[in-house]
Amino acid sequence: MTPGIMMVSLLFMGISMIVSMILKSKFSRYSKVPLAAGLSGKDVAEKMLRENGIYDVRVTSVQGFLSDHYDPTKKTVNLSPEVYEGQTVAAAAVAAHECGHAVQHAHQYAPLQMRSRLVPAVQFSSMIVNWVLLAGIVMAASGSYTLLLAGIILMGITVVFSLITLPVEFDASKRALTWLNHTNVANNTEYPMAKDALKWAATTYVVAALAAVVTLLQYISIFMNRRD
Repeated sequence: MTPGIMMVSLLFMGISMIVSMILKSKFSRYSKVPLAAGLSGKDVAEKMLRENGIYDVRVTSVQGFLSDHYDPTKKTVNLSPEVYEGQTVAAAAVAAHECGHAVQHAHQYAPLQMRSRLVPAVQFSSMIVNWVLLAGIVMAASGSYTLLLAGIILMGITVVFSLITLPVEFDASKRALTWLNHTNVANNTEYPMAKDALKWAATTYVVAALAAVVTLLQYISIFMNRRD
């Protein structure tokens, strides 16, 4: 890793840690605010699915903090215990957001479909990209640039995935917030809290995408400079 890439990595690592701390603080705070509607995360998820005409998606509980996610292959909305059982603003916001992905899937939302298709390639790329880039930089010193170019292409796949993730996450939050507001699951006091929690959750994806793009550009610059 060159000094420039190391500095950028450390910078974005610091930003990511700060955003993560703020996110955890927000969810901790809103996890202590009872939802006036008295619904648990599981109730919210099942209600949103039904009201969007989705009956083939199951709501399940999975272990882990903020481990909530939608699995399009199994058609399951997977909620952490705090969200699944919680009757709080944070639980309602997270549950509705994950159901937003289920609604995207049902409506064949294009960015979600593109991201799903990229998953196998990203899984393969993430396993070997760092080793390929390291070997590529070493080989470039002796005038061979093929491996470095291969590493850049592999990293490019993960960058594209990160960028496609942004509209997917923002749209899921938009669907969630619209539904929470229109159905009065979240009242006028609770809605801004749900919106704030989801905004900070989305910020983590923005930071990750920016870090990926900047790092990719630096490797491209190394490739171009070495060739010159």
